[in-house]
Formats: sequence, structure tokens, C-alpha cells
Amino acid sequence: MNTPKKRILIVGGVAGGATCAARARRLCETCDILVFERGPHVSFANCGLPYFVGDVIASEAKLLVVSPEDFRNRFNIDVHTETEVTRIDRHSKTIEARDLKTGAVRQEPYDALVLATGAKPVRPPLPGIDLPGIHVLRTIPDSRKIKTATARASRALIVGGGFIGLEMAENLVGLGLEVILLELADQVLPPLDPEMAAYAAERLKSRGVCLRLGEGVSAFEKHPERGLNVLTSKGCTLSADMVILGIGVRPESALAAEAGLELGALGGIRVDEYMRTSDPAIWAVGDVVEVKNLVTGEWQLVPLAGPANRQGRVAATAILHHFDRNDDNQPPLKFDGVLGTAVCEVFGLTIACTGANEKLLRRAGMNYQMIYLHPGHHASYFPGARPIHMKLLFSKADGRILGAQAVGELDVARRIDVIATAMMQGASVFDLEDLELCYAPQFGAAKDPVNLAGMIAANHLRGDLPLADWDQLATTPALLVDVRNETEFAGSHVPNARNLPLETLRDRLHELPRDRDIWLICGVGQRAYYAFRLLAQNGFQVKVLSGGMQTYQARIRAGNRW
Repeated sequence: MNTPKKRILIVGGVAGGATCAARARRLCETCDILVFERGPHVSFANCGLPYFVGDVIASEAKLLVVSPEDFRNRFNIDVHTETEVTRIDRHSKTIEARDLKTGAVRQEPYDALVLATGAKPVRPPLPGIDLPGIHVLRTIPDSRKIKTATARASRALIVGGGFIGLEMAENLVGLGLEVILLELADQVLPPLDPEMAAYAAERLKSRGVCLRLGEGVSAFEKHPERGLNVLTSKGCTLSADMVILGIGVRPESALAAEAGLELGALGGIRVDEYMRTSDPAIWAVGDVVEVKNLVTGEWQLVPLAGPANRQGRVAATAILHHFDRNDDNQPPLKFDGVLGTAVCEVFGLTIACTGANEKLLRRAGMNYQMIYLHPGHHASYFPGARPIHMKLLFSKADGRILGAQAVGELDVARRIDVIATAMMQGASVFDLEDLELCYAPQFGAAKDPVNLAGMIAANHLRGDLPLADWDQLATTPALLVDVRNETEFAGSHVPNARNLPLETLRDRLHELPRDRDIWLICGVGQRAYYAFRLLAQNGFQVKVLSGGMQTYQARIRAGNRW
């Protein structure tokens, strides 16, 4: 007796859906696998779209990862592009699909259904939002339209300072356009804390981008010559030949909602650790689902390709496990959540992060500590060393790593990747200081920046390095002592600070009070630590301002006004 073939239908391609389809075939040669994609391309590199617009990627063909023909020839998977799934009948286990070229509608039965419908760009209901010349960037056709528009434009306005907004700013400047970037928040790059995002803001401004923070759009109007007027929340009118909306994305979960599947508070599909929805025959992956934050436990929307690919593998594995009714064990793969590890580059500056930022930690009510450091990306004596500005967040209770952010010109992503790997294993700052990492002078230092971050944090938790609170700088009664040399101090210093260079400190202990707290600061934190060890062993009440003047200046740029 022949067993009927199992049918796996996947709605949507790109990262999650395409990965799910390919893995399902590797696990089951006899299953019928069909992919339905509303757009013209089933698998493309949407992260490369800004660089296609900017002519960094010269050929559109380079963006195509796998074609429908490749799916057919390599995997025996049927891909139906320009086909929209309009309805799910959970009772009969069928979908309704409409061919967008012909209008023909057909029913397709399934044994397992995967929703990988992704997310769509946010287009707020502002006056004039549908005027010609206002673009979003999500697909290859979107990038074609923008590329055509840039050929006849001299000024572009970008709304939104997230990853896409910054990458588009860089590429449009590279094409010779004047660029204005509006961001409603007081900082760019929301996953970062303000003082870390300030480095990116400074780089944008230094490359000619007109950056307007704390300012949003209130309306769009036709301009008689330039094409568009943009009316802002501060009452200004800005003209531009083209506008790009980079405000963010929201899950394309309408199909799931109409089918009665459970959605989360953020509008994404709610799934378990095996990517199964509230219907036991339906799974969901990618930008359309809500995922657990591994640090805070909160549900989040994380539209990143890496998690989507992992979810596709998990879903395919779970589906084939589900088909095997003789196996009572749980599927071997599961998706526990995300750290939100991400990276982008802006005018040669790399910005990377993993885990939670301070905003998330405060919202979750977590008791955390932070440290800053600014080491070179490789040994200082080897030519070409560049600083990496790092921030590490960790639990005050046990040193568990909660998040990290880094900004610099070279080897930034590698350091964040190491910390992200450690976090996935539940590591603490004590583990970071003990990591054995590659060392040669052109690649790093004997104490790698990751090791240094662990050492500083571990020293604090052991009581060997009390840290002063930057947020209390304006109100503290402590004596602020700057231990840099006189030339450095004269160049810039924190108001009301007293200069006692480290080299003279042992001979000037009599000048310091023993009945008052002393806060130490230097350039990046190292000399202040040396001074702390000296003063603490002589009976003084001392703390260190982590990261020194480098952090002070970053916080000033981010809006701190002590």
C-alpha cells in the first residue's frame, strides 16, 4: 500500500521561507514542497539593496540568491512567484492562491503550512504620504525605482535613522546627492544607547549629511520645482527631489489574523520554540513572528536575516518530526529566542551590538552595571591601530553578560560576535576575562578588547574597582580629580575638575581630602584605574568614571548637559 505524499506549503520566500523549503527537502525526498511568493523573486539579498542603489553592487543579478529554476533543478521544489495567498481554510487544510499575472485563483491542500510573509515598511497616515517621489526600500523593484529617481535628483530626504536610513544616507552621498536625515528620536540607531549612537551621528555630520534629530515629519506637499516639500514637527519646511521612508517595518500578519491564529501584542504571529503557531498544522518564521528576548524575556519583533534563517531550519525539522507519528520525543532543534546581534557600516565606521541596551534593561526592571573602554583594535605599537569604543552591560548580582555595543573603524564585528557567542552560552564577565583569543600584533593585543572588557567588569564586581555614576556627575559632592598630564588637561576637561597628573600623584597625597569622596578621570580609564589602586591603598575614598574623557565627550554629544 502506497503512503500518500505529505504536502508542505510555504507562503513567502527570502530568508525564512526559502531556508525552510531547502531544509525540508534535505530531510524528506518524497514530500511535495511548494513555495508561494507574492513578489517576482523568491530568494534575494535585501540587506544588499542600499548598496545596489549606491552602485557598490553593480549588478542586480548579484542580489539574487536562488532562482525558482534553481529550486526546481536542485531541490525539486515548486516555486510560484507573483502569486499571492489570500486565504487559509484551517478546517479543510487548504489555502487560496491568486496568480497576480492572470488573476486565476486556485485551492491548494496542505499537511503542513509555513507562513513566512515577512514585514512591510511603515507608511504612517500623513498628509501627502502617497505623493510621487516618496519611496520605501524593501524589495528589488523598490531599489530599481529609487535608483531611477537618484539619476534626476540632487537632494534626498531620509525619514528614519535606523540601519536602513544610515546605509541609504551613505550610498546617496556616494552618488553625489545632498542628503537630509530626519529622526524623531534624539538619537540615531535605536538598538544602541545614546552615547554610543553619538559616534555614528558625528560621522554622518562629518560626511556632509544634514542630521536633524528630535524632528519628525508632519506632512508632505508638492513643490513646484524640487518635487516635494516636507513639513516637519518643528514647523520647518524642507524641499527635496525624493524622499525615502526608513521608519521601520511591521509584521505582515493579516493572513494569519484572518485565519484566527494567535497574534502577540506587537502584531506578530505568536509561536512556540519549534515555530509552531496556535494551529498544530501551521508554522511561522521570519519577520512576521514575535520572538523572545533572551536577556529580558520580553516578546520582540526582530527583523533580521540571521534569526529568520535559523527559524526556517527549526520549522522544517519540526514539520518532518511531526509527520513521523512513531517518534514521541521533541524535535531535535528549537528556537529559544534572540539577542538581536546586528551590525552596520556608515562611512567607514562600523557599529555593532548584541543583547539588551539600557532602555530595555530599565523597562524589564533588571539590576545592571555598565563599563566603557576604548582600546585599540590591535596592538598599539603595530602601525594603523584604531580605537574601538565599547560598552558592556552586565548583571550586578552575578556578572552575567546582558549586552554589548561597539563602534570603530576596524574589527568591531569580531568583538561583538565573540561576546554574542559567550552570551548564548550564558557566560559572565568572569568568563570574558579568561577567554583565549587569537593574538598577533596586527590582529589584536595580548589582552584583547573582549578580555579587557571582562577584566574591568570583573574587577568592579570583586570590589577592586568601584565605579562612579556618570548620571550623578552634576550633583555629586565628590572631588573630581583628572590624572592626565597638564597639556591634556588644558586641552579639555570636565568643569570643576582638579588636575593631579598620575606621575606626580604619590608626592601630592597630602593635597587630597580624606573625609570626602574622590572621583577619578583620565583619557579612557586606564590611568584613573592606576590612580585608584594607589589612592585606595593609602586610605582614600575613591571611585573611577568609566571610560574617561572619551566617554564624557560621547555623552555630551548625546545630549548630557551636566
